[in-house]
Amino acid sequence: MNLDFSEEEIQRYSRHILLAEVGGVGQSRLRDARVLVVGAGGLGSPLALYLAAAGVGTIGLVDDDRLELSNLQRQIAHTTARIGQNKAESAAQALQALNPATMVNIHAARMDAALAATLIPQYDIICDGTDNFATRFLLGDACHLLKKPLVSAAVLRFEGQLSVFQSHVHGHPCHRCLHPEPPPEGMIPSCSEAGVLGAVTGVMGTLQATEVLKLIMGIGETLTGRLLLWDALDARMRTIKLRRDPACALCGDTPSITSLA
Repeated sequence: MNLDFSEEEIQRYSRHILLAEVGGVGQSRLRDARVLVVGAGGLGSPLALYLAAAGVGTIGLVDDDRLELSNLQRQIAHTTARIGQNKAESAAQALQALNPATMVNIHAARMDAALAATLIPQYDIICDGTDNFATRFLLGDACHLLKKPLVSAAVLRFEGQLSVFQSHVHGHPCHRCLHPEPPPEGMIPSCSEAGVLGAVTGVMGTLQATEVLKLIMGIGETLTGRLLLWDALDARMRTIKLRRDPACALCGDTPSITSLA
């Protein structure tokens, strides 16, 4: 572990280094870390910005969408001038303007099984900031099979939820222990159909970033095995215990899902 910091780094991260739980060792771990953020929208924007600000050394951004005017109400890594640009490319500009020392890898593509199998092994922690169930389940399956931690958040209207899945560690549940199968198409509306308060995505993306930083530095208690639920309208936050399902198709005693194919 390299604990040598430049004067610029010491100044930039001084408020981190002052924390006994972080210090030089924790900051060095952040600098060495590689985090993949899938989705550079409402969740991915604050998530990636805080990771870059914290000094995470390498951030990968996966998104094939192009920026639209309606995105700017919540996707704060982007600007009006970049409407029409690929979101991963636009967010990368924001991250590098914030912290030029962070290396940003742009993956302007849609996440599928082949890309997951290629990209996920290159990173230490995977973050799900997507807005569709197909990609969420793909990431959950891939992270279990490839033995990577998954920090997953979701929002709709005034509500958010967040958990950390480390089912490759014995005894912890996977995402399918919570949701065995995707819901029927059309059963749960998207944000474009039901709406979302922009600040809710900011809060959940920031909480997501906090879980990632704790995982990297090995501090505190993460949301592994727990689900955080937040109702912004009622200003209520609670956590519920998640348990591994022995009959789970992914991480159970006799799994039926054993590959991404």
